[in-house]
Amino acid sequence: MSNMEIIKKLQSHFDSLAKTVPGEEIEFWFARDLQEPLGYTRWENFITTITRAIESCKTTGCDPDDHFRGVTKMVTLGSGSERAIEDFMLTRYACYLIAQNGDPRKEPIAFAQSYFAIQTRKQELIESRMLLQARLEAREKLRESEKTLSQNIYERGVDETGFGRIRSKGDTAFFGGHCTQTMKNKYGITQSRPLADFLPTLTIAAKNLATEMTNHNVSQDDLHGEMAIADEHIQNNQSVRAMLGQRGIKPENLPPEEDLKKLERLVKSEEKKLTTQSGRLPKS
Repeated sequence: MSNMEIIKKLQSHFDSLAKTVPGEEIEFWFARDLQEPLGYTRWENFITTITRAIESCKTTGCDPDDHFRGVTKMVTLGSGSERAIEDFMLTRYACYLIAQNGDPRKEPIAFAQSYFAIQTRKQELIESRMLLQARLEAREKLRESEKTLSQNIYERGVDETGFGRIRSKGDTAFFGGHCTQTMKNKYGITQSRPLADFLPTLTIAAKNLATEMTNHNVSQDDLHGEMAIADEHIQNNQSVRAMLGQRGIKPENLPPEEDLKKLERLVKSEEKKLTTQSGRLPKS
């Protein structure tokens, strides 16, 4: 099944679960309806995610009561008797926050993060948003792994300047002899901006793998000093480059992509709009 077919299937399912407040053009979803589609088998686990989403709502300055409404529903049991269960009415913004607080490794969660983030239901826009989200997540992982490497090697006798040299040598190995500045010049990136903010998702993920390998081996082999750690980082970047090469991929030949800082600002702007575009649940 192609990526677009998966998106179409998920979109159809999530669309079918949408409800509308009578007399108002406000969409909402019941949490119980979303639990299984979002990959949660236990209500108790889903409640934990909902609680985190409510806290996230508070930190944005929004009133959670406008977007999360606790309700009681009666369900029919197998015996024919009825039982009251707790549920939530959720605006689109509430659903978005729940998805943001879920596990993005779950395919339905990754889809929901984009599905609820935009008002339109055009599949190509949802797919585009999912690709952007994947790139942002890959960049954050690289940022964290490089931060960890910097901390690890500082404890092993390498200062910030030395870390910069190690990272630069890794780039040169990864890009087939092209140093960081050469790649920046090729892509037209100003000196003050990080190269990684303009790289495609595949390249960012590959660089992250090489950095994680260095983190692992520096600790496991108890490496100390700039020279030993630089050699390790060079070898890991060369290994990852070789793996890409086996699939006919040369990272230095991949075209740059739009500045991630610009895209991050766009995402934050869209999130602010979503709070008002979603509407507010009527007061009970």
